[in-house]
Amino acid sequence: MLQLSQKPAPRKRLFGRERFEDEARFLRSWIERPLLTGAVAPSSKHLAQAMASYVDPRVPGPVVELGPGTGPVTDALIRRGIEQERLVLVEFNPEFAQLLKRRFPRAAIVCGDAYDVKDALADVVTEPCAGFVSSLPLFTKPLPQRLELLAAAHAMSRPGAPFVQFTYAVVPPMPARSPHYVATASERIWRNVPPARVWVYRSR
Repeated sequence: MLQLSQKPAPRKRLFGRERFEDEARFLRSWIERPLLTGAVAPSSKHLAQAMASYVDPRVPGPVVELGPGTGPVTDALIRRGIEQERLVLVEFNPEFAQLLKRRFPRAAIVCGDAYDVKDALADVVTEPCAGFVSSLPLFTKPLPQRLELLAAAHAMSRPGAPFVQFTYAVVPPMPARSPHYVATASERIWRNVPPARVWVYRSR
């Protein structure tokens, strides 16, 4: 975990060479470890903005991002009004984790297993979270493990805080009906490639 205090220049959206390099990183990571990366390219700004829109910057507490990759959703969260100091980014890929440290030096970067989120954040998160935002490839895991992750995230969060997850699939990554949570879905985001949908899970 790394937290730096210097104040960087405001980040600009990824254009040109930087965007191309991120796409190359994702493609290489997907080829090497498709079950861990889950996507062949970073989320588009349209998908990233849709995911960030479900996090209310007025609600206090850390905002945890699971599987941030190269940071497009992280950038959208900051543009949404979430201060870098409130962000906790859990990334399994060491190359991506190092890149995140350079791009978001005031965020807490955890290079670890997001599916074991309770242990990964044991020394980092000390108050209820304002929300979780996930880009994990949940369909590579069995449903009981996905539900364990959701339950752990809700246990670490304020009542009703969102667990935001995108998917390319036509079915939800976790059942839409449950006695333990309420699930809602966005319209399909056709401007993302491939088209995606955002699911939001809130504890009852």
